[in-house]
Amino acid sequence: MRPQSCPLPSALLPLLLGLCSGTSFPTNINIGGLFPGDSHEYEVFRFALAQNQDIPKLVPQVDMVDTSSSFAMTYAFCSQFSKGVYAIMGLYDRRTVNMLMSFCGSLHVCFVTPSFPVQTNNQFVLQLRPQLQEPLMALLEHFYWTRFVYMYSSESGLAVLQRILDTAAERSWQVTSVNLDSLTEPAFIKLLADLDYKKDFQIIIDCELKRLNYILNLVKHSETKPNYHYILANLGFLDLNVTEFQKLGPNVTGFQLVNRSDPAVQKINQNWLDFDNKDLKVAPSWSSPGYTGALTYDGVSVMATAFQNLRRQRIDISRRGNAGECLANPPAPWGQGIDIQRALQQVRLEGLTGHVQFDERGHRTNYTLTVMELSHIGPRKIGFWNEKRGYVNTAIYRPMQEEFYNVQNKTYIVTTILEAPYMMLKKNHEQFWGNDKYEGYCAELAAEIAKHVGFTYRLELVGDGKYGARDAETKMWNGMVGELVYGKADMAVAPLTITLVREQVIDFTKPFMSLGISIMIKKPTKSKPGVFSFLDPLAYEIWMCIVFAYIGVSVVLFLVSRFSPYEWNGEESDDEDETTPEYTNDFGIFNSLWFSLGAFMQQGCDISPRSLSGRIVGGVWWFFTLIIISSYTANLAAFLTVERMVSPIESAEDLAKQTEIAYGTLDGGSTKEFFRRSKIAVFEKMWSYMRSADPSVFVKSTSEGMIRVRKSKGKYAYLLESSMNEYIEQRKPCDTMKVGGNLDSKGYGVATPKGSPLRNPVNLAVLKLNEQGLLDKLKNRWWYDKGECGTGGGDSKDKTSALSLSNVAGVFYILIGGLGLAMLVALVEFCYKSRIESRRMKDLKNSAVVTQHVAKISSVRADGGLGGENGRVVAHDFPKAGAQGLPCMSKAAGLGLSSTGM
Repeated sequence: MRPQSCPLPSALLPLLLGLCSGTSFPTNINIGGLFPGDSHEYEVFRFALAQNQDIPKLVPQVDMVDTSSSFAMTYAFCSQFSKGVYAIMGLYDRRTVNMLMSFCGSLHVCFVTPSFPVQTNNQFVLQLRPQLQEPLMALLEHFYWTRFVYMYSSESGLAVLQRILDTAAERSWQVTSVNLDSLTEPAFIKLLADLDYKKDFQIIIDCELKRLNYILNLVKHSETKPNYHYILANLGFLDLNVTEFQKLGPNVTGFQLVNRSDPAVQKINQNWLDFDNKDLKVAPSWSSPGYTGALTYDGVSVMATAFQNLRRQRIDISRRGNAGECLANPPAPWGQGIDIQRALQQVRLEGLTGHVQFDERGHRTNYTLTVMELSHIGPRKIGFWNEKRGYVNTAIYRPMQEEFYNVQNKTYIVTTILEAPYMMLKKNHEQFWGNDKYEGYCAELAAEIAKHVGFTYRLELVGDGKYGARDAETKMWNGMVGELVYGKADMAVAPLTITLVREQVIDFTKPFMSLGISIMIKKPTKSKPGVFSFLDPLAYEIWMCIVFAYIGVSVVLFLVSRFSPYEWNGEESDDEDETTPEYTNDFGIFNSLWFSLGAFMQQGCDISPRSLSGRIVGGVWWFFTLIIISSYTANLAAFLTVERMVSPIESAEDLAKQTEIAYGTLDGGSTKEFFRRSKIAVFEKMWSYMRSADPSVFVKSTSEGMIRVRKSKGKYAYLLESSMNEYIEQRKPCDTMKVGGNLDSKGYGVATPKGSPLRNPVNLAVLKLNEQGLLDKLKNRWWYDKGECGTGGGDSKDKTSALSLSNVAGVFYILIGGLGLAMLVALVEFCYKSRIESRRMKDLKNSAVVTQHVAKISSVRADGGLGGENGRVVAHDFPKAGAQGLPCMSKAAGLGLSSTGM
């Protein structure tokens, strides 16, 4: 009877059709399997099928094949397709992957694989393993790697290598790629030595677990240093054998796909340990399924869920009759393959590898990877990655015992920078080796920290001589911060400022020194005291007015003395013939000048005015000189005994509102970043000037800034940390000074890489040194005890200094000049008076001769002989004026007369 003639009610027809269709869905689903012999994935495949007891039941059709042989894989695939399998699970090799994809796409047979993912749009290949390109790139961004070595296997690393090379071309990364397939053990050991010589300490290793364990074993026996950082591009970090490797202390980061702390995963692992199937040729060789085994287990779960959904949806997928020929030309695709492919892609479940979901191309999507780190006590979680949030760092808490585990008795690399007085080379450093070559505040601080923590260290100077800043274009860190970020050093002990951007990539201890940005300028040059510096208390105009006042007062005193009758003195004449008295006046022009000068010098004079008018002139002149001399004396003490320096600037505001004095900072330091990021108007104005100044106001080092301040003759101010400013102020030639207060408040800290086990022990050591007062002792020792300018920066500002000869030399010059002038005037007066007297005596002599001659003639005429009293002329015959002449002249005249009388 045909169904259409069945006399059943129309209401029962849907129910009957449902029962008929339900009976058409097979209860056993043949599942193909392509695995290499004795593989871990095959063990988990059988284990997963044994765990799955739901209907429909999955029946395996497994072929153990060589996955690298194209012929063997083709034969096995076609054999299983001919047997009518609904889907195939298995592994492939890079030499057979293209062949399998071609068959799956042509025959519409789904191939579910835990093998390495490939870039393809073949939706019939479901790739259970997540792709690592995006998580790896996110991790490189987090660690700021721009120079590293990528070691890869051709089986799984080519796609990742292509992505890395594309990104390296865009961002100017320096990437060295190494193919591990053709690398022998001696060649690999030599490669590690070359990397150590080139200081390539950042390495990515991308290969399968078996080879990765082998490589780690080779690395373990080489000279691995703590500053190495490895990223393992593998999804089974916890499957690695790192028990011995972790004792070496390198930084090792990797990915973990299976969350072993999940109760569901732990239950499956327990079932795995209890699993014992006599059909297995070998017993389970793993204590728990590895990540490839977990992917295989999830693959079986995806198949079981998909076929359960197909059965629930009553979709007919039965394969009746001949299954078809695999190698037919053209191939005949399986009609129900599309339905199975859609059912597999639509599966959503939580498996051993987390959330399982596929996109339209069959790739794993919406998955989460745990980022792991190898610490001194074992692996630990430091973050996770997913497609929505990217990499999220969760490394917050670290067990205390891990921080101190195995820190002691190790040698660490401590990076530092030559910066007095923090780190300096000894004068005879060529005679020393290692840490003994250095001295300074940070050299002693590092020694104290190492003594308290209990480790040994080796000081190394930073290669580029910078503290550390991030380049705006390349995003690469330089200086000491870069050496910590890129694993070239374990600790930085230097005047390294704690800032936000640095704290994001490295760890700092508590500050060992507090400070702030300050201003350094050249001390205002004190003019060398001149020989007439005693004239400085009064201005030039006042001295000129005093001179004119002196002359004017002398002239007025002379005039009033001439006009006033009370200044004239009457004296009787010595001559008996004259009865009229002679009137004299003491205040001639010279006496008036002498009186004014004596009053001005406060020495007085023998003469004084007697008239009222003259006394008024003298009184006002005395009052004038009293005020002038008092003012001069008061200012003279201040000018000659106290050194006063007037600074052209006193604060940052003074710098900002002027353009005559240039100012700048260290290029690539925290001070420059402070001005770059500041939102304060004054600092924004200063940053705008510094950024656009030509020539540049930035310097490469603090010593260069100091030299520029000293050579600029007060036209350059340097902005630097206050502690360094105070130190330079104590250095010869003591010509710099700190002005104003600090512009901000910050501190220096000891830096370590992120997550370093040294951070907490070093931090506790710094706190202990601070509480013991050792840090203050170190600062006093290197700043002030070894200072070269004395207490307070050399010349004290409050201490009065004694007068030097140069301050009063002009007074001595005036005294000597006055004495010399007096002698010269005396000589001139002597010569002048001698000449006058010589002429006068000559005239007297001539007059005497004439008088004697006349007398002789008269005597001859009267007596007719020689005449006179025996021919002699008595003395009283000479004029009276001649008799009152000089004695020498009188004697000469007597001699003349005697000779004449003869």
